[in-house]
Amino acid sequence: MPIQILPPQLANQIAAGEVVERPASVVKELVENSLDAGATRIQIDIENGGAGLIRIRDNGVGIAKEELALALARHATSKISSLEDLEAILSLGFRGEALASISSVSRLTLTSRTENQTEAWQVYAQGRDMETTITPASHPVGTTVEVANLFFNTPARRKFLRTEKTEFSHIDEVIRRIALAKPHIAFTLTHNGKIVRQYKSAVDFSQKLKRIAAICGDEFISHALYIDWKHDDLHLSGWVAEPHFKRSQNDLTYCYVNGRMVRDKVITHAIRQAYADYLGAEEYPAYILFIDLNPNEVDVNVHPTKHEVRFQQARLVHDFIYQGVQNALQ
Repeated sequence: MPIQILPPQLANQIAAGEVVERPASVVKELVENSLDAGATRIQIDIENGGAGLIRIRDNGVGIAKEELALALARHATSKISSLEDLEAILSLGFRGEALASISSVSRLTLTSRTENQTEAWQVYAQGRDMETTITPASHPVGTTVEVANLFFNTPARRKFLRTEKTEFSHIDEVIRRIALAKPHIAFTLTHNGKIVRQYKSAVDFSQKLKRIAAICGDEFISHALYIDWKHDDLHLSGWVAEPHFKRSQNDLTYCYVNGRMVRDKVITHAIRQAYADYLGAEEYPAYILFIDLNPNEVDVNVHPTKHEVRFQQARLVHDFIYQGVQNALQ
């Protein structure tokens, strides 16, 4: 077979394989878009575990009519325009792939209105044949994205979805993780028409503790030690559980780098090392930790899902986290 350029729809579906693993990854990408748009209220409506419908509604700045179709194009983003922007990135999204990937494996409707528009506009894409139509719509300032019939055109992917309950539990966990990092944002999560989670905006410290208790449990809060540890441009803040608050599962470990939820071996190892004297091989710590540093010191463009990061000075970051957690535990 000769070398040839892939058709746009096929290219999008291949990209979707990396970005859209399951309904929860769609929710993550869309909610992060809402946060980047400055939303303070985000509603997430789910039907049939996300396989039937995912609807994300926000009160962010909205998308202008002339940019709606472009929003569904691959590598189209308002977040960066140069390599320098990428190296200093603080927004959650930047790849310009999410909406294109999602619309290639679903029936996607995007409705939006900006403050200086008198009416809203809607764009619809089905299986992303690259043809989109824009029509007038009714909508307040902000954006609603509806993703219907996920994987309708990729039956092999749809077959790999778990039960409705399992898929929804993954969505619930994504919202928990985001809600911990963004206490000032109000979130409502519904499933099949019923409100499952409602996190009110938390501004002061006591309200933030209430949100953490709602997500991680009162027991965690009663055993949590607050951290506020600084060195040069590095800042570690959050809560670690007292050593005797051990877990048999790794289910209460939340870590964020510059507001982005991550899974990072350097961070995990540093925390584990700080707890080394207190935990057995099959025991786990509990923590909610926020690491803030100069964005030039961390590469967030490691993987399409943006879960992984790479520190320029990994040893320095490791030792800084280890010392901060160890100091709190003592």
